Amino acid sequence: MTTGDAYQPVKSAGRTLDVLETLAASSERRSLVDLARTLGIPKSSLHGILRTMVQRGWVEADGTGTRFGLGVRALQVGAAYLETDDTVGLLGGVLDGLSREFGETVHLGRLDGAHVVYMAKRESVHPLRLYSAIGRRLPAHATALGKVLLAERPPESLDKLLTWPLAALTPDTVTDPDALHAELDLVRGRGYAVDRGENTEGIVCFAMAVPLHSPANDAISLSVPAARIGADTEDRVVSALGRAVAQVRAARRLLTA
Repeated sequence: MTTGDAYQPVKSAGRTLDVLETLAASSERRSLVDLARTLGIPKSSLHGILRTMVQRGWVEADGTGTRFGLGVRALQVGAAYLETDDTVGLLGGVLDGLSREFGETVHLGRLDGAHVVYMAKRESVHPLRLYSAIGRRLPAHATALGKVLLAERPPESLDKLLTWPLAALTPDTVTDPDALHAELDLVRGRGYAVDRGENTEGIVCFAMAVPLHSPANDAISLSVPAARIGADTEDRVVSALGRAVAQVRAARRLLTA
């Protein structure tokens, strides 16, 4: 394909990827009729796509053969992506250190358009903790990880990047454009973001961008139930995140461009 050639998407490939992305975003298996309605694909065409994907292990059907979810092949490819990702490998020790120091949930997140995706995590040692999963995709404006990465972008680009109107995950999620812009200005000034129950009620999260690219694509966070937040918690966590980021900056030369 030369530079002057017009790009022509391959319809069948696009439909296959639409199926995968829709199933990945679903919390339960989906029926053929439901998928066809959601994706706007004729049932006859979608049935053939699903049969092929089931045969190749990308999609699994339930016992009735009428409801579909992601297959083990999707897991294998996702795991292979994480295993070969330089940033995930480089930051493993940093995440381990934060986990040992605080015993709370630690995440590495990556900006994906208007969302942030959990790339790696370390579990809290406490029964009361944040529920999360690697690969989970959340609105960036509703998380500390997302907000600190949005703050890396020029303010004038955010209105095009975000999906308006903004979704409210909890009553505390910031959805007003002016309020969000003001908060991102604050994040730029202090160097870290805080999510106070905006993603999950009762959970406070602190995040700092990882300086591997400019603007940063990745950030690390530490999430603490509000019940365990003390007078000095924010200072201690932010200090620890700052030390972790300094470690990453020192190790930056290990990553290939």
